[in-house]
Amino acid sequence: MNVPSAGSVPLTEEQSVIERLKAGDRAAAATLYQWYGERIYRQVILPRLPVRELAEDVLRDTFRLILERIEQFKPQQRSIYYWIRRIAINRAIDVYRAYQRSRRMEERLVAADAVGRTMSQPPPRPDRKLEVDETKDTVRRALDKLNPRYAKALQLRLLEDRDREECAEIMNVSLGNFDVILHRACKAFRKVYPP
Repeated sequence: MNVPSAGSVPLTEEQSVIERLKAGDRAAAATLYQWYGERIYRQVILPRLPVRELAEDVLRDTFRLILERIEQFKPQQRSIYYWIRRIAINRAIDVYRAYQRSRRMEERLVAADAVGRTMSQPPPRPDRKLEVDETKDTVRRALDKLNPRYAKALQLRLLEDRDREECAEIMNVSLGNFDVILHRACKAFRKVYPP
């Protein structure tokens, strides 16, 4: 695909598309995406958020925000690319910060859980075997309801207690992508696991 650079689309053509977009023409949004989506993704979002799945989410959010805020755009003899770029940068930074916070929290929880398992109770008493087996079955049933990729990430990381690098290698993804998968898997698990 031939991706125009900022300034390669005549401002009059851009302005026409912007006016159509302000009038509610969704095809105009597709035109902007066709002109600038790939470039925004590769040159603006990915360098600031090198987790492909999150970067794709940010690209979608960026163009959703453009639709919501198009009335705020004032051309001032400048390409809309720069306005789109600013929105994308702000979203990428926000998402990256949230991702980092979530990852740190998740690591603390996993570490606290590992310490708790090591330091806490002895193995269950024989009379609690039925309770333990029921809990394992409940966890297995919950995992069966998940996307198989999510279930595998939880199985490897939390049940088999493998380190993140090993999990990423087994799942044939980058470490950053594994972290995203694990984060999403934890969220999905909370929804299906009985309270």
